[in-house]
Amino acid sequence: MAYKISDDCISCGACEAECPVEAISQGDDKYVINADACLDCGACAGVCPVEAPQAE
Repeated sequence: MAYKISDDCISCGACEAECPVEAISQGDDKYVINADACLDCGACAGVCPVEAPQAE
């Protein structure tokens, strides 16, 4: 199951740089994850300072 970024996101970009398949991009008010590209690896969750990426 893909990860999703919660509203706790502070738009720091740490998750985007860590994603091995470039499934994360800057949205209007927070970063977003393309669920179709997400590998469910959890790399984004491991680097997020506010634990915004969560497994769905």
